Amino acid sequence: MIPINLPKIGEEEVQAVVKVLRSGMLTSGLGAGPMVTEFEKNFAKFAGVKHAVAVNTGTAALHSAVVSSGVKQGDEVILPSFTFVATAEAVVLAGGKPAFADIDAQTYNLSPSAVEKSITKNTKAILPVDLYGFSADMKPMREIAAKHGLALVEDAAQAHGTTYAGKPAGTFADAACWSLYASKNMTTGEGGIITTDNDQIAETLRMIRTHGEKAKYSSLMLGTNYRMSEVQAAIGNVQLQKLPSFVAKRRQNAQQLTKILEKSSRLILPWESKDRQHSWYLYTARLKDGTETERNKIVEELKKKGIGAEVYYVNPVHQMPFYRENFGSTKLPETDEASKQVFSLPIHPGVKAEQVDYIGKTVLSLL
Repeated sequence: MIPINLPKIGEEEVQAVVKVLRSGMLTSGLGAGPMVTEFEKNFAKFAGVKHAVAVNTGTAALHSAVVSSGVKQGDEVILPSFTFVATAEAVVLAGGKPAFADIDAQTYNLSPSAVEKSITKNTKAILPVDLYGFSADMKPMREIAAKHGLALVEDAAQAHGTTYAGKPAGTFADAACWSLYASKNMTTGEGGIITTDNDQIAETLRMIRTHGEKAKYSSLMLGTNYRMSEVQAAIGNVQLQKLPSFVAKRRQNAQQLTKILEKSSRLILPWESKDRQHSWYLYTARLKDGTETERNKIVEELKKKGIGAEVYYVNPVHQMPFYRENFGSTKLPETDEASKQVFSLPIHPGVKAEQVDYIGKTVLSLL
């Protein structure tokens, strides 16, 4: 089976972990051990910002960023439903109410016009997602946030290597949240990190991750234990160095797959432009005018032929029982249609050129 994603771990990561284990310094009470501090410095440079705050999961990154942006009990946060549930989870954990808005049909990202229509007197923040590794349209989002005095938090969980207007993902947000889960373009096994240029947000994030403390046994705010371990950070430092080559291989595979699949008139293929460059976390095609049953059959047949095709977000968050029962039903026609037609194909760095060829030709034969 060619898996949809696969972490690429080498001897360098192994040796980095061994070095930490032998040092005896596995973590820090305030979350800022030497490896974590180095990783934060390196990631901030990569993201082109002043601050990076490392935490133990991408969900922790989202929750911390939402809290640090000022979201409190009853505040509304506008976000897409076409995303992993952690995006909405973070809002609810902060005491906020998710206000789901529809997506742009071409990019699958939160639609700026839908955001504008969703703003109420209770809106506190906007939370766009860089879905599949393609940036949300952040300049209009920034303008809307400024116009209405809203915080702008970017879910960049899948965006390692993504660029928008020639800059790394997250540049236009008050804070951006990255996942370092095993399937992502780079990994620390589990892990997350928040990037920001805002000094106050960075200070709040550091307190949230370690029980609200600046100094031990002196909590200044409600916090939790979201610390990243020294082992995770050691892996992250190595992976970050390898990230450009990982993304380059993903792009190469994506371009090869597109050349094969563009022969079919039945597919809508991933889109990018000079101003918005993909990280190719997932290569997501769409079955034009297809039914959910037909799409599911194609994915089932691909798996039978050894291709780990997947459908991401087959149940958008607004359709999930917990969110429907607690926050009411919402009409999101573009989201609902996309969820029935999209499917993702393997293009990670471990996929060889002949495998890309096999994937593409198999899809064509099934169509």
